[in-house]
Amino acid sequence: MAIVVVSGTGTEIGKTVVTAAVAATSMAAGLSVAVLKPAQTGVGAGEPGDAAEVARLAGDAVTAVELARYPEPLAPATAARRSGLPAVRPADIAEAAAKLSAVHDVVLVEGAGGLLVRFDEEGATLADAARLLHAGVLLVAPAGLGTLNSVALTAEALAARDLSCLGLVIGSWPEAPDLAARCNLADLPGVADAPLLGAIPAGAGSLEPPLFRAAVGEWLAPQLGGTWNAAAFAERWAPAP
Repeated sequence: MAIVVVSGTGTEIGKTVVTAAVAATSMAAGLSVAVLKPAQTGVGAGEPGDAAEVARLAGDAVTAVELARYPEPLAPATAARRSGLPAVRPADIAEAAAKLSAVHDVVLVEGAGGLLVRFDEEGATLADAARLLHAGVLLVAPAGLGTLNSVALTAEALAARDLSCLGLVIGSWPEAPDLAARCNLADLPGVADAPLLGAIPAGAGSLEPPLFRAAVGEWLAPQLGGTWNAAAFAERWAPAP
């Protein structure tokens, strides 16, 4: 797991918290971790971005790198064009990730929005960077109604590009999940053609960092350094027939 691309089925679904969780379990296992945010949008100069948030939650030992920052909360290609700043290209992402991988055990590349959000005017996406890196993709999805379709579409896009989906993590599991969320636990692995590797409790990103780090192993499966069990979790929340 030298380089992992963390992508989502959309925006505001918990990618940054999932990235922080994987970073925290990796460091707890004694591994050095870098997080790379190719394009940070919607954040002004001097404000902490997603990479800084990962380091805050997971620990200062995380190497946090941002390649570009655009002030407007838009897709990276659009934000770059409107700001007059250079766009980030897949080769830039691949080069930066490779350099970080040379001196870190784990490099987590956190995307912006979904897998096919455009980074430049030529239509390059996070998927193109993943192909250059020969990296697996960890997919983050919401829990509830509509997620099966978005996960299926993302899984098809990955397969069409010969990219490996390492697994799926639910970015925000509600305290009182509705019927759709509970049923999705059984359906998501088949739709993604990949294992369910965790479920992050809603509001986890608001925890104080020491509490976050102490609890994070309970949210992720052993493949990601935790103790979470997908079968037991699904059985716990299984709806009545």
